[in-house]
Amino acid sequence: MPTVTILPSGKTVEAAPGVRLLDALLAAGEAIATKCGGEAKCGKCHVFVQEGKKSLSKTSRDENEMLDSIPGVGSKSRLSCQALLGAENVTVELLGFGSGF
Repeated sequence: MPTVTILPSGKTVEAAPGVRLLDALLAAGEAIATKCGGEAKCGKCHVFVQEGKKSLSKTSRDENEMLDSIPGVGSKSRLSCQALLGAENVTVELLGFGSGF
């Protein structure tokens, strides 16, 4: 089972492949406020994937469109509500309050 490491807190949580990254973060006790219920419409769950990005599901068109509208997006950016875990470990960096807009 892959392990998700969360920065800057250093928390780790195991989650099954196919689980949304957002659900793994919430299971670790991280407070991520989403307004859209995980439909890639608010951008509040924007994270930087520091390690293991290739293990995550491919970025969808809806996710790309939302990421294009968020300030500060980079090559490591993903919406945690859209990224499904693969078989490898992942390290993500939470961007703080209101990371979307």
